Amino acid sequence: MRHDWIKGALGGAVLALAAALPAQADGPRHGAQAPQRPLVIGHRGAAGHLPEHTLESYALAIELGADYIEPDLVATKDGHLIARHEPNMIATTNVKDLPQFADRRRTRVVDGIAEEGFFASDFTLAEIRTLRAVQAVGERDQGYNGRFSIPTFDEVIELARRRSAEEGRTIGVYPETKHPTYHQQLGLALEDRVLAVLARHGWNHRNAPVFIQSFETANLKYLRQRTSVRLVQLVDADDVAPDGRITYAAPFDRPYDWAVAGRAGTFGDLVTPAGLAEVRTYADGIGPWKPYLISSTCITLVAGKCADANGDGLVNEADRKLLPPTAVVENAHKAGLLVHPFTFRNEQRRLASDFKGNPVNEYVRFYELGVDGLFADFPDTAVTARALWALKSDPDAAKCLVQGRWQPGCKGLRWLNAN
Repeated sequence: MRHDWIKGALGGAVLALAAALPAQADGPRHGAQAPQRPLVIGHRGAAGHLPEHTLESYALAIELGADYIEPDLVATKDGHLIARHEPNMIATTNVKDLPQFADRRRTRVVDGIAEEGFFASDFTLAEIRTLRAVQAVGERDQGYNGRFSIPTFDEVIELARRRSAEEGRTIGVYPETKHPTYHQQLGLALEDRVLAVLARHGWNHRNAPVFIQSFETANLKYLRQRTSVRLVQLVDADDVAPDGRITYAAPFDRPYDWAVAGRAGTFGDLVTPAGLAEVRTYADGIGPWKPYLISSTCITLVAGKCADANGDGLVNEADRKLLPPTAVVENAHKAGLLVHPFTFRNEQRRLASDFKGNPVNEYVRFYELGVDGLFADFPDTAVTARALWALKSDPDAAKCLVQGRWQPGCKGLRWLNAN
């Protein structure tokens, strides 16, 4: 995911309960029957714990119970797909500290915005192999900086396949094509490269444990003509106003291919009933930014701006309160679309006051809303919350937790590869 708003392994019992409900696969869940298990997608791996988009981060996400791992994909100078959050690697690697690459520093325009840094398209894969990942979020543990390398998409799939066999459950991949128009303009288009890698591993088909996601629309439509793999339309925005309205400003106002084509509108148009109907013609789900589902408003206003309501000397999400849920989940399900919102994080400054500083409460609220999966920086928290939600929502969950996998209705336990 590109948008950052407010710009210990679990025991087997909890993981087992979290997986005791059947996994969500092709279509959204409906009806009053026992709820299906929402997917936990390890956002950039276990990015809350380790430097993102490394094999170690993905492996930890799997260890903590994630169903899918999410590699953001960019292209190298020689056309290889690597896992990086952005083409600009200055914030997520040690490249700025390596004198041999000092002359690679430059300014490029990405989605209409000039950025200075070190761009993957100026490096060969062999050169990328010499870089090491760093934790991009300053408040998180910096003790692992410089220890882990940058993986290719092939290596991420190989990890998922190997760990699936070891864990006895299917672990999927959820790649994002990062800035498709930008890469097309460089002559390094991502789409066919992604499909070639999937085909090489036997995962370019409808039943493969794969979702391909994008913030743009044209590349998803291109992919729809060439693959039956499930596709997800990401839905972004710029910010949330004091009254809870979602706001739009470039480059987070609309899909960038719309901007290039001169198409009017905003990301918000994609989650209207008409927009969802259009998305359904080329995609299988939406990945909306969380406030599209439940927004929030300032507790205290000063001069029209959010004020420090809790007295901690800071102004952030903890100084806001939730508004009632929107109809986006219901409307998306009516359109036949899955809903996988982003991004869930543990830091208290990112949690609305309603959640009382406990990230589990946020997850449970969104599970109750009916999402089909979600992106989590801390997949262990997401899995724990899913287990607690299951205990509330499924009468058989407690029996499965206590009496084990051989009980009727408990065949979906984690180690039985039910997902």
